[in-house]
Amino acid sequence: MVVSIDVWTEVDQYYTSKLQKPDSIMESVLKENSEAGLPAIDVSPNQGKFLSLLAELKGAKRILEIGTLGGYSTIWLARSLPEDGRLVTLEYSEKHAMIAAQNIRHAGMEEKVEIKVGAALDTLPSLEGTFDFIFIDADKQNNANYLKLALQLAEPGGVIITDNVVRAGRVIDENSEDESVKGVRTFAEMLSQEDRIDSTVVQTVGSKGYDGFILGIVKKS
Repeated sequence: MVVSIDVWTEVDQYYTSKLQKPDSIMESVLKENSEAGLPAIDVSPNQGKFLSLLAELKGAKRILEIGTLGGYSTIWLARSLPEDGRLVTLEYSEKHAMIAAQNIRHAGMEEKVEIKVGAALDTLPSLEGTFDFIFIDADKQNNANYLKLALQLAEPGGVIITDNVVRAGRVIDENSEDESVKGVRTFAEMLSQEDRIDSTVVQTVGSKGYDGFILGIVKKS
């Protein structure tokens, strides 16, 4: 049986209604992002909760996010943090960072979240300390470069999650001219040869279509 994206979306909405309480803050974040003209590429509510639960399972106290957009996933991750937890999020666009800051403040997370504006490849080397949970969700062309730097910043046993790694199945097209697909393939090839992290892929379907995460754990020395 072929199942359409309409069914995926309905299932997503069904489980959101069953497993999550009405959340006016997160709904307002998506509304603000849309009205500001930001691209609708945030994680879905179920994916946001998934990330939050993973960070909570890890017991994360220091989270790094590469790619803020309007702060939707940022807030989900910040909600998982203990009182003394901190999250650093990197955003290239000043406009996106401004919208994200407003949303984060509205969500009451401004004391836990620091937004750094600029190209992540420039910002990452300047970060101090290590992180026990890292979420990569930025331009796919640089995924491999982000991973190289993330591995230097990750604590042993730390979790690194990368979003949008299936690309509606286009990732298997070795002849693709799509820069995002080529970036993900380079990233996957790097992971296949990288001994410092143990990874797997989780394919997803839902209101965001067909895609997936790569989840990895940094090996302890």
